Amino acid sequence: MTDRYEGSFFGRRKGKPLSPRREALMKTELPHLALDLEKPAPADLKDLFQADVREVCLEVGFGGGEHLLHRARTNPAVGFIGVEPFVGSMAKAVTAVVEEGLKNVRLYEDDAVNVLDWLPEASIDLAYQLYPDPWPKFRHWKRRFINQQNLTRYARVLKPGSEFRFASDIDTYVDWTLRHCRDHAAFEWTAKTASDWKTPWEGWPGTRYEAKAIREGRVGRYLTFRRV
Repeated sequence: MTDRYEGSFFGRRKGKPLSPRREALMKTELPHLALDLEKPAPADLKDLFQADVREVCLEVGFGGGEHLLHRARTNPAVGFIGVEPFVGSMAKAVTAVVEEGLKNVRLYEDDAVNVLDWLPEASIDLAYQLYPDPWPKFRHWKRRFINQQNLTRYARVLKPGSEFRFASDIDTYVDWTLRHCRDHAAFEWTAKTASDWKTPWEGWPGTRYEAKAIREGRVGRYLTFRRV
């Protein structure tokens, strides 16, 4: 197993108390939706889903779930694994998945490192990390999820030729990610013009973090790296 940073890549897990309905769904429905990392991963990840899916995507840190749920709704033949440690965000996603009857979503409510180490080699068709916690203070940069160890984890589970997509409105984290991916032999940046990394991907629904950034005068950057 690859060495990891000894500490959390995220802050506190709980915020406002859940509504009674969401708290109940977390107890009754999340166990059915959650990945069971105590068992070996299936050789074919498509077997994780109730839907008949043709490929599997991973989103690390799905936040409010806007992107994850939009992709799941509009791509019913794609399986989506969503990882999110924050209880309120997970409860929101669980509620939507249950109420809408989405059969192509599986969830995990703890550290994404655990999932990346559990997944089979070359099993993921596309991975997203969108507006992650930037840990803006210099002394906290070591807690940023993008580092050489975690890029190696991504590289192991991504199929050759597939994409890793990253978005952030924090210039230092964009530069950080570009530098770390440039220095990692498994990834190449696909941008050919400036507009390539200033324009969201096709079908982009936006996220609440992106909307907050725009309100505060910051601009999102959308980086695409190919697994070579």
